[in-house]
Amino acid sequence: MHNGFIARPSAAALMALAFISVTAVPATAQTTGTAAKSAIRRMPDGHPDLQGTYDLATMTPMERMPGDPPVLSKEQAEKVQKAEMARRNADGGKLDPNRGTLPVGGDKSQGKSYFEILEKAGGGAVGGYDRLWLNQGTAYTMVDGQIRTSIVIDPPDGRVPPFNAAAKKRRANAFGLPTSDTGESQDVSAATRRGEFDNPEERPLSERCLLGFGSTSGPPALPDYFYNDMHQIVQTPDTIMILTEMIHDARIVRMNGQHLPQNIRRWMGDSVGHWEGDTLVIDTTNFTDKTRFRGSTENLHVVERLTRVDDKTLLYRFTVEDPQTWDRPWTGEMTWPATNQPILEYACQEGNYALGDVMRGARKQEAEEAAAKPQK
Repeated sequence: MHNGFIARPSAAALMALAFISVTAVPATAQTTGTAAKSAIRRMPDGHPDLQGTYDLATMTPMERMPGDPPVLSKEQAEKVQKAEMARRNADGGKLDPNRGTLPVGGDKSQGKSYFEILEKAGGGAVGGYDRLWLNQGTAYTMVDGQIRTSIVIDPPDGRVPPFNAAAKKRRANAFGLPTSDTGESQDVSAATRRGEFDNPEERPLSERCLLGFGSTSGPPALPDYFYNDMHQIVQTPDTIMILTEMIHDARIVRMNGQHLPQNIRRWMGDSVGHWEGDTLVIDTTNFTDKTRFRGSTENLHVVERLTRVDDKTLLYRFTVEDPQTWDRPWTGEMTWPATNQPILEYACQEGNYALGDVMRGARKQEAEEAAAKPQK
């Protein structure tokens, strides 16, 4: 899917997700193992060759659903995966052109699986893209032979730690300020009251074509769960580039360098890499206060570790910390499976005409609501 927007789940939809578990994996899951050192493909400088294109699409949720175990048996996973694949293929992935009209106010029914809820939240009450436009994961991440039910592995409950007091206070005073993974609101009236349509700077960064939906650009680089999950790594001894398909974000990792001065801030932070044995370690600081990944501050610190486990798989592990947001660091882990599919252009740029339409629509709605109020 290119040059398009899919709204991210609303708060209500995310609450609904807490009651629905997706436990699915195909017979050939995304796996990691231990490759013999001599078998690892290497660059002329002797370090592992991490280059290639990787598809991060996965069925493993970022956070574990309540009631799910940390790992699944093959039988448990296959049972629900069959149901999810049947749902996706029931109508050939297309909307029926002869379907009846939506109820007044749109279809507000809840989905019955993780991805069905995401699709409904993405399209809102009036509906979204046909599934033929989507490129959703068909495999769970498997690490060390374990079928994982969350990308987050620490805390052990598979959930991102709750906000601390400082973060709660900051968020209470920050209505209308989007984070890097903020979705488009489906409750337009409530969003308008919060000031989310007051000016372009209050719109989600992905809607403004600055960073990809759902922190696909990173760091940490996470699945989008809809489409455009490709990442490409280009490697030299001095510099490593990680290209993200969505919004065409390109991260430059300077090897064995020093971080930039604190007064220099970047959308994706300042990434400095080094090797620890055969693992690439990327340390990122110096974020701008406009990024705010999951509500964090400009003092966000992310450490990523990329390890080649076989010719077709990288293991990606990351740790996130910001004492002004969480009382403890938290860690996630997933596989990056290689793909032969090309990265295509995502034609999206800040200042696209749709953003002006969003602003004009909000002003029109405000005028209509003001006219409808009883005159005093």
